[in-house]
Amino acid sequence: MSMIRNSESDADTAIEAKGLVKVFGKHRAVDGIDLSIRKGSVYGFLGPNGAGKTTTIRMLATLLQPDGGYARIFGHDLATETAAVRSRISLTGQYTSIDEDLTGYENLVMIARLMGYSRKQAKVRADELLSAFNLEDAAKRQVKSYSGGMRRRIDIAASIVVTPDLLFLDEPTTGLDPRSRNQVWDIVRALVSAGTTVLLTTQYLDEADQLADRIAVINQGKIIAEGTSSELKASVGTGTLNVSLLDPEDRERAVEVLTNILKVPIKSSSDPASLIAHVDAPSLVAEALLEFGKEDIGIRAFSLGQPSLDEVFLTLTSQAVVKEQVGEEAG
Repeated sequence: MSMIRNSESDADTAIEAKGLVKVFGKHRAVDGIDLSIRKGSVYGFLGPNGAGKTTTIRMLATLLQPDGGYARIFGHDLATETAAVRSRISLTGQYTSIDEDLTGYENLVMIARLMGYSRKQAKVRADELLSAFNLEDAAKRQVKSYSGGMRRRIDIAASIVVTPDLLFLDEPTTGLDPRSRNQVWDIVRALVSAGTTVLLTTQYLDEADQLADRIAVINQGKIIAEGTSSELKASVGTGTLNVSLLDPEDRERAVEVLTNILKVPIKSSSDPASLIAHVDAPSLVAEALLEFGKEDIGIRAFSLGQPSLDEVFLTLTSQAVVKEQVGEEAG
């Protein structure tokens, strides 16, 4: 039985979930996930393959029944008000789900007719979507002849024949070239500006950085961190220092200077003149640069900025693995 209390925030919340669990055999694919996603936002679900992203979406989209926990979609109980939930959502999965033997136009008309449009309305809606997604020139071609980017666009177009209140996008840009990825990003931004809430799963950290208002990092079925992009970056250090030396021969001395002053590990890269450090006290960077001058260590360039989401993800997932190993050893 689902035990959910209405809250004052229901009016502003698209998804509210608590303790979601999904088990396949002995494997807990989703292991107690909590979510609170605001209406009209893009929420990024970031994690590696097998982390539990797609399974979570399939539960929230009513395609899988949770083995534990509960969820509400726009205030509707996922377990007992399935029809009401389905009337508000749409899902675009990782793979094209339209008929490849039909043309783009025929696919959209068919879906519109299935959604209750009259024949005339269906044709008008198909034309609108083909124009909006820049697919007019390909409208009369079979989808099997479309490029990867065109396939993703026609698939998303099919998902919004009736514009959903909540759109699940499961890794929508996997395998796309940079130009096609940017086109999909523009589509997502346009949908959100029109009021649609988007739950986006992705393996691409720059995609989450570009689109998501808030991001959850999921690993081994659990959310290990959640917040804005800036909050997640700040959680692993206030800044990342990149130093490029004039002379690679000075590398060992430079590492010694940085270690003594910053009191943090110094990372090397494949470039023998490059050094990287996560800095918790940016004020010490100026001291380190002055010491370089005293030691006659030439610098070609340096920069101090927030860590990238790549660094955040690697740090957080590494910490999660260490904690799990420690827990197993303690047990």
